[in-house]
Amino acid sequence: MFKKALKMLAIVLAVGGMTASLSACATKDDGVHKIVIHVDDNDKAKMNIALNNAANVDAYYKEKGEEVLIDIVAYGPGLNMLIKGKSPVEKRVTSFEQNFDNIAFKACGNTMKKMKKKSKKDVPLVDNAEVVASGVVHLSERQEQGWTYIRP
Repeated sequence: MFKKALKMLAIVLAVGGMTASLSACATKDDGVHKIVIHVDDNDKAKMNIALNNAANVDAYYKEKGEEVLIDIVAYGPGLNMLIKGKSPVEKRVTSFEQNFDNIAFKACGNTMKKMKKKSKKDVPLVDNAEVVASGVVHLSERQEQGWTYIRP
């Protein structure tokens, strides 16, 4: 029971902290807020926090009449979030395609190569996931471009 309460507290703090920090998010010269969210754990709760963060950020800025772009980058064990038939949050991830045109899912090509080599099978991704060469490099480049980094 104590572990469950701690887990819930962590989720509340993560979502609350995310909302509190939104006013500090910088915009580039084009006036568009840009957020990159990092997922590297095969943990359904963390995946859901990342999805909640993205949906909450989108709602926050839409309510203010401002534009936001969000990348959710999955690599390592977190890539399971985007694997068709294996993702514990697959229905939610695929529903984002119908509900958000500003939220993109990025799958690490390096992780996919390692998974394919180990299993000797292709790694099928959900339809709305795009492969990037390296998840870590994508995160780094987004930060260099001024995107706000979030790790749930």
